[in-house]
Order: sequence, then structure tokens, then C-alpha cells
Amino acid sequence: MKVAIVMGGASPEHQVSLASGKGIAKAVDLLGHTAIPMVIDAEGNWRDGQHEAIEILQACDVTIPALHGEGGEDGRIQGFFDQLRIPYVGSGVAASAVGLDKHLTKAVLTAHGIPVTPGVALRGTEVTDTEAMLQKLKASGLDYPLFVKPANGGSSFGVTRATDLSSLLAAVADAAPDVLVEREMAGREIDLAVLEFPDGRIETAPALEIHADPEQPFFNAAAKYDSGGTRFVVPAPLDAALAERLRRTAIEVFEVLGCAGLARVDFFVPVDGEPVVNEINTFPGFTPASQFPRMWAAAGLSYAEVVDTLIRTAMARG
Repeated sequence: MKVAIVMGGASPEHQVSLASGKGIAKAVDLLGHTAIPMVIDAEGNWRDGQHEAIEILQACDVTIPALHGEGGEDGRIQGFFDQLRIPYVGSGVAASAVGLDKHLTKAVLTAHGIPVTPGVALRGTEVTDTEAMLQKLKASGLDYPLFVKPANGGSSFGVTRATDLSSLLAAVADAAPDVLVEREMAGREIDLAVLEFPDGRIETAPALEIHADPEQPFFNAAAKYDSGGTRFVVPAPLDAALAERLRRTAIEVFEVLGCAGLARVDFFVPVDGEPVVNEINTFPGFTPASQFPRMWAAAGLSYAEVVDTLIRTAMARG
């Protein structure tokens, strides 16, 4: 079987995507298939040329879009594959687009009664009109400290903790044009890996808890990728009732958004209060050291076996 692995892309997560794609390509080879790595450069151009890329993709049996962030995880590449009638791993256009838009994700989940991190979106003149911004935050009951992030994006790029007006304005300017401002949630950060199997079953792996580098202000990009002080604990120490609640909620999020193939659902579990969904990643980081494969390793599935499941599920879906 010929398996195309698309990686890179024009988002800030370009390097992360290359690492994910290289890991997947190695696993594809180990599975006995032919891996066809395909790179989109940092400007958004196919390295092989777009017409050549189309010919290569159409000659493959299935494609794995190992792309993170805008241009890859937001439905655009999925629409391109749909037009070419190419089977591919993961969620389709709608689920990908909604999943990458953090505010839209939370609006959909809230409408289905799923608790989410409290926050508001800032768009248009709200990003530059300080008075309008502050009025919107006040009306939503949001006060410092706050987390400010791009409404579309991942890997903690562009995320800032704001503790006063000066840091808030700087953070909003950095995250513009579409910005999400959220209440700081004190408590535990717990991730769930969701995987669809070829027979249609949707299951989760044991939960993972993040212990961010204490030298970093929060679980930022530096803590995630450049720090030796961050620890991932899997299985996370959870009582049975909480573990089951998070498992059910992660699957519900996956189904409500119409996801396919895989996703990572990230939760905050406050010290006092109910768990809330922070966000979903419809194609999470996929290096052998990434959180998603770590969770499935704890469930007894090797990295290559997870990749094999993704391929077989995509082929079964057609």
C-alpha cells in the first residue's frame, strides 16, 4: 500500500508537523507499506509543485495529513483531498474547521451542555478598542489573571498570561486578529486520546496529566517542546468516577463535533469544581514522544499499531 504523509505547512507549527510526519513515515515503513513523504513549505507551497503533488496523492491508497494548525488542521487540506476523492486519515472539513476555531468549538459544546473554560472572543474593532474590550470582559465576568491566545492555532504558540491591563493589551495585539480571552483555571491539566477503530468503535486511552516545568509561567510552547522540566504522567492518578466522567465526555466531544479517526481532548480539573473542556486537537502532535502516542502506549498499543489503526480506519471509511 502506498501511504502519502503530508507535513510542514505555513502555520507556526511547521517544525512540529515535520517531526510528526517523519515519525509517521517511519512507522508506515515498519508496517510494510510504502511511505511517500510530501512537504508543504513554510510559505504554503508544495515542495514537489502543486500539479506534481496532485498526481502523487492520486497514485496513493491513503493520505495522512500530519499537519497542525491553520492550513492543515482547519479543513482546508481536507477539502482539497475531498475534491480529489482521496481517502485520508482524520476528521473532515466541518469537524476540522470547528475544532481549530477555539471559540466556535466552545459555542458548539456549550449548546450541547458540555462545560468549557469560560472565555470570550475578540474580533474586529474589539481587538484595538480598549474600552469595548474591557466592557466585554466585564460583562462576561472575566478578571485577571487571564489567558490570551489566537482563536485558531495550537502548540501553545502565541498564548500569554495577562495579569494587568498593560500585559492584556500586549497579549491581545500578539494574538490578533482573532483572539480568545479565557479565565485562568487553577487545577489539574488532563488530556484524553480518542481513537476510532475500523469497525466504528470509538475508544479512549488512559488519561495523561501534565506537570509543566515550574520554571515556566504555564504550559507554554517552551515548556512543551524545549524543557526538560515538564513531566507527563500516564496513566494519570484519577479516581474511578472522575476517570469515567472524562472518558465519556471526551467521546461525547468527539461525536458532537463530528470528528473521525483521532483527536486529543484537553481538560482542566479545578481543585473545587467540575471538569471543563479546554480544547480539542483533531490532529494532535504525533512524534513518538507526543502526548497522543504516549497515552496509547499506556493502553498497550505501540506507535506503529496506532498508525496502522488510523490507516485501516480511513480505508474502511473510504
